[in-house]
Amino acid sequence: MKKQLPFILSLLIVGLGLIIACKKEESQEPSTTPAENARTPLAEIDSRNFKMGFSTWPYGPDLSDQDSTYEFIGNHSDIYSEHIDDRIPWSAWMNGTALPQAFVNNIQGRKNRKISNSQLILSVSLLNSSRNELASDFNDSVPAYDSLNQAHIKNAYYKHLEYLIQELQPDYLVAAIEVNELRINTPNKWSQYKKLMNKVRDSLRQNYPNLPISESVTLHNWYNTSINDSLNYLVDLSNYLDSQMDFAAISFYPFFKGLRNSDQLQQAFDFLHQQTQLPIGFVETTQLAEDLIVPGLGLNIPSTEAEQNQYLKSLLINAYRQEYEFVIWWAHRDYEELWQTFPPELKDLGSLWKDTGLLDENGHSRPAYDSWKVIFIR
Repeated sequence: MKKQLPFILSLLIVGLGLIIACKKEESQEPSTTPAENARTPLAEIDSRNFKMGFSTWPYGPDLSDQDSTYEFIGNHSDIYSEHIDDRIPWSAWMNGTALPQAFVNNIQGRKNRKISNSQLILSVSLLNSSRNELASDFNDSVPAYDSLNQAHIKNAYYKHLEYLIQELQPDYLVAAIEVNELRINTPNKWSQYKKLMNKVRDSLRQNYPNLPISESVTLHNWYNTSINDSLNYLVDLSNYLDSQMDFAAISFYPFFKGLRNSDQLQQAFDFLHQQTQLPIGFVETTQLAEDLIVPGLGLNIPSTEAEQNQYLKSLLINAYRQEYEFVIWWAHRDYEELWQTFPPELKDLGSLWKDTGLLDENGHSRPAYDSWKVIFIR
């Protein structure tokens, strides 16, 4: 049985808003040298003080591929992420009608595969893939509203989160995904969004007082931002996180900004540490292990397995020194097999993250996999 294609593809549309940034930054300074790669002091991590894991994004379209993904995660992680970045059954929540069977099947499949002896991060998106509007319903409609913080939106989204919490029993909740993108893409909705989520968060904390709650932000569009009101944006975002969240939930894809060598990467990490006083958790991140060449999108971003390994080492050493809560690598294995099933119009976009696994498409290990294993057992 194949995994439902609309769900698998929903995350890929996020890349549309990132293509221009990729093209602008792809000519950045160069690659990691062997000497630079060698000097990242992983030996400093003598006893790991943060959790390590993956999202459940599969490498192939079949149920056996999903099962294999969960098995790998169970053997190489002490935390993992269920990432629900798909349509929301708004009408069912608002009208008290039956939930769409596709939605129920998706959540039950995740519930049935829940990994024992591992903590779970539940990440849920309120926003659509372009991060400029509410996620659509299963009939592709968006609920009508005059303001995002209206009661019918709040009540329906709270019911959505509560259902997912009760079914999946997470240890951490990311109650909305990549929310700073809304501030960038549709700034006139940002104030409404904050009011909405303050109400949702208050209800969640009343009913789930021991569940750490956050909303994720993209470090690649927080650091070195080029928007017009960049100073106000930085202050607003930092204040919102530090005043409302239990931890800073970070989404980071450094190749979207052409960050390749250790100095560039460390500048981004240093920026993050200066912007928030909260405990930090990387809820999704990865780095290219091969050149990303997509003629249809005008992209040619060079990378190597050594650069991927350098990024992972930089991430792990910062996690250790700054005592992060956890790091989540997006996909454990390249998803060539899954990508082959995408319709032609989505293959270019779907290739953006295709070659970022710690294992290649044949399941062969890369140097970053060896670095992961070394630190995971400490």
